[in-house]
Amino acid sequence: MSARPRRASALRPLAAPLALLVLAGCLGGAGAPPRQYFVLEAPGAAASAARAPLKGTLLLSAGTLDSFYDADSLVFSRAPGERQYYQFASWTERPARRIAQLAQVRLEARGGFAAVASLTSGVAGDLVLNLAVADFYHDATASPGTVRVALVAELVDIRTRRLLGRRTFTASAAVGTDDARGAVQAFDRATAEALDALAPWVETTAAAAAR
Repeated sequence: MSARPRRASALRPLAAPLALLVLAGCLGGAGAPPRQYFVLEAPGAAASAARAPLKGTLLLSAGTLDSFYDADSLVFSRAPGERQYYQFASWTERPARRIAQLAQVRLEARGGFAAVASLTSGVAGDLVLNLAVADFYHDATASPGTVRVALVAELVDIRTRRLLGRRTFTASAAVGTDDARGAVQAFDRATAEALDALAPWVETTAAAAAR
């Protein structure tokens, strides 16, 4: 991604319309709200793999292409090329690691591989899926805004260190309400859409390499 200006400091109190204040959850002072913590989910049942399971073990590695997203706080933008952190809304787990966990659950449920595990688990594997967060923010340039998610996936043969495939998965979801909970619900939907596209691509790419 190209370099983008951003402001990572806590938001200052703003004499802005109420909708924007609720959106950011960032009013300071004595009446400041307590910090909220949200669990990123990926709703929806995973479909079964169409082919017989591959014999190999798939390992997942989590990362980010932009370190700004490697944070506990939710991220939003009110202007093109700008990113800010929610002051009072955080993830229980940073997005890259959580998304890798959700991808593992989906791939295991589909049954396309003999086993699926984290790269840090100590399990021996045949393929590694490097999954990196490229974009993960609430686009609030218009109220209530849209969540935008972009994941970059690389499938690598561990034995030969050959890159079998690389693809970017993008998804978006409309935010229903001008608050952190509304944004989180949109993050859930967009993440689910991206992972639903990712899972069959991983299986198809691995099967093609095995032939």
